[in-house]
Amino acid sequence: MSEQDLPLVGVPACVTVDPESGAFHKVGEKYIMAVAKAARCMPLVVPALGEWYDPYELVARLDGLMLTGSPSNVEPHRYGGEPSRPGTHHDPVRDATTLPLITAALETGVPLFAICRGHQELNVALGGTLHQNVHEQPGKNDHRSDQTVPFDERYRPRHKVRLTQGGVLYGLTGGATEAMVNSLHAQAIDRLGDRLEVEAMSEDGVIEAVSVRGVETFALSVQWHPEHAIALEWPLSQAMFAAFGEACRHRRASRGIGAARRGGRGRNHAA
Repeated sequence: MSEQDLPLVGVPACVTVDPESGAFHKVGEKYIMAVAKAARCMPLVVPALGEWYDPYELVARLDGLMLTGSPSNVEPHRYGGEPSRPGTHHDPVRDATTLPLITAALETGVPLFAICRGHQELNVALGGTLHQNVHEQPGKNDHRSDQTVPFDERYRPRHKVRLTQGGVLYGLTGGATEAMVNSLHAQAIDRLGDRLEVEAMSEDGVIEAVSVRGVETFALSVQWHPEHAIALEWPLSQAMFAAFGEACRHRRASRGIGAARRGGRGRNHAA
């Protein structure tokens, strides 16, 4: 498959502000490389421009949409939550970009894979709510990143999740009932959004993965980080990215883009 035939996967950026250099739209390299190597697609960084563009026109040009993790939290007014504590990092333009894109992707059959913050965004986009500090909830463990170990070590397996029998992840693993995952989050799903099905849950009752009911393509989100090089060694991570990539290729083929490009090159060569 040539570079021109690779499915195009939109990856919305986060916005960070440098006091001297101004604003930057950024996506971590681990997400870009996971799309390119594990899903075998072409990542396209989507600037966080909110309502500047029509989300339906944008997703119409894409073969897939992947939502990344981020140091920022979804603004609580998006789901009717209490105001955040002072010092909480938010990214309102990312919210204004990703939430409409999720709706547009689901309505138009664009494959969707969401990770960490993206998992929370999907829940909010479908009417759910979030725990802003899940470790403070009764009976919940501390799921935050372990700051006492080197950065890459934080992506190693940390706790088990139970996979829903008969679900998407259950099928991708060939019928496994549990898996080990990493954990680097403070927020988590509280009330589950409409049309979402629980795919995995931690032993302390945190919803770790969901799929979207009633869609005909891949639509999955996970609270952990399968995109890191360490996690990409796990069979479950490889299976999720492979399934996402296959769904993106199916969408691209259904739009006839690859065939049209190959045919066009053939005609130009003959001329």
